[in-house]
Amino acid sequence: MALELYLDLFSQPCRSVYIFAKKNNISFDFKKLSLLDGQQYGEDFGKISLIRKVPALRDGDFCLAESIAIMLYLAEKFKTPDFWYPADLQQRARVNEYLSWQHTAIRMHGSKIFWLRLMIPKVMGVEIPEDKMNAALDDLNSSLKLVEEKFLQDRPFIAGDQISLADLVAIVEIVQPVGAGVDVFEGRPKLSAWRDRVQEAIGKELFDETQAECVAGQSPGSYWKGALR
Repeated sequence: MALELYLDLFSQPCRSVYIFAKKNNISFDFKKLSLLDGQQYGEDFGKISLIRKVPALRDGDFCLAESIAIMLYLAEKFKTPDFWYPADLQQRARVNEYLSWQHTAIRMHGSKIFWLRLMIPKVMGVEIPEDKMNAALDDLNSSLKLVEEKFLQDRPFIAGDQISLADLVAIVEIVQPVGAGVDVFEGRPKLSAWRDRVQEAIGKELFDETQAECVAGQSPGSYWKGALR
C-alpha cells in the first residue's frame, strides 16, 4: 500500500506537509479532504485519525496525526537531507525550540487575523469590532517581532545557514494573514529577506501552488498579490 497523506491545503499545517513531501520527492497518494465541508467527521476518516484533523498519514497499517510528527516521520523514513532536521545538537535544538513555540504564538495569532479579517465576515456576514481587531493585530505584531529578534536574529534561516523544518512551518503561518489583506512584511526588511530566501529554497512554483488553494472559491493567487515574491 502506498503512503497516504490526508490533506486540505486550506490548512497551513497541511501545506507544510505537502511542500515537505513534494520537495523531497516522497511518493504519496494525496487524499483530499474538505474541512469546510466537514469531511474529517466521516466514518472512513475516523478510522485513520480519531483526532479528526488534518493532516493525517497512513503508511500501511501505521497511522499518524499532527503535522510536526508527520514531517519528522517522513524525514526519518526517507532519510531527507540533514538540513531539514539537523543532526547537530544545537541546530536541532533551534528547530525544536521554534516548533515548540509557534503553536500558541505565530500560528494562533496569524490564524486569528485570517478568520477575523476574512473568513468570519465572508462566511457569516459579521463584521468584527475595531477594538477586537486591533488587539489581534497587536498579538500578531508581538509574535512577528519575536520571530525576527529571537528566532532569526542575524542568521539567514532559523537554525543557521540552511532552511529547516522550522522555516517551512514558519513561512506557511506567517503568510496566512496576507490572505486577509494584512501585509506582515511591510516595514520588516529582515522578515522580507528571510521570506525570499525561504521561497527560493522551497521553489516559488511549489510554494505558490499551495498558496493558490488557501482560500476556497477565490481565483489562484488573488489574496497574495503584492506581498509574496
